[in-house]
Amino acid sequence: MQPSKTHSSESMSKDLSELMKEATKEVHEQAENTPFMMNFQKGQVSLHEFKLVAASLYFIYSALEEESERNKDNPVYAPVYFPAELHRKAALEQDLEYFYGRNWKEEIACPQATQKYVERLHYVGKSQPELLVAHAYTRYLGDLSGGQVLKKIAQKALQLPSTGEGLAFFTFDGVSNATKFKQLYRSRMNALEMDLATKKRVLEEAKKAFLLNIQVFEALQELVSKGQENGHPVQLKAELRTRNINKSYEHGPAHGKESERINRRHTDMMPITPLVRWILALSFLAMTVAVGLFVM
Repeated sequence: MQPSKTHSSESMSKDLSELMKEATKEVHEQAENTPFMMNFQKGQVSLHEFKLVAASLYFIYSALEEESERNKDNPVYAPVYFPAELHRKAALEQDLEYFYGRNWKEEIACPQATQKYVERLHYVGKSQPELLVAHAYTRYLGDLSGGQVLKKIAQKALQLPSTGEGLAFFTFDGVSNATKFKQLYRSRMNALEMDLATKKRVLEEAKKAFLLNIQVFEALQELVSKGQENGHPVQLKAELRTRNINKSYEHGPAHGKESERINRRHTDMMPITPLVRWILALSFLAMTVAVGLFVM
């Protein structure tokens, strides 16, 4: 029994970032080998599901960043607090306004599985802030690492404007050199003071973060299979957007970016085949995690 304990102790003496990568290797490989990723790489992704994902990510990042703010001076989290460089809530707000219009908050809802994720983030931030780094590292560095690849694929597949509208989530204006920044982030995270027991809990929380993400995506799949968007029938939501578009013409025809955004909404009203389209969209979700972690 003693050799096993010694081996375990030696293993846990590695840097936290390396341990995190090892701990999530299995689920990473599962995501990497799924056909969903292959489909996304071929540019097969639907705008409808892309919007659903953006809405859920908005609630997730709102919670993550609220707890980041709460713990920005806490020594168990402060070293990896980089709001200007990493925070995604404001970027997602821009994307959602582009896709849904100015009343986007009235157009989206928080599914139960997403709410479960949100509640976990709030619980961790308030009660076990030393675990918050697991969620921050898994999400932010994954997004930063795979963001540029995914941005180009999504832009082409969804025919989004070359000026970047609808893709703010993938744009990290505060990071001039992603490689150097990731090195800085990892060094800060590795310098966090934590005992062996805490380190193990952080690694378990990283795995839990993956599971929560998977549950979110499975719930969205069910939502789409029922022909709904954010809890409402797709046709009804399309009619609502049509009325909003008509209102925009009351003051004359739209021009430039506004016209482009209106055309994007019209395209989104096209009929969908839920199960097939969701498989294509889930490739985006799997790739966000898998591509990102692969290059962490």
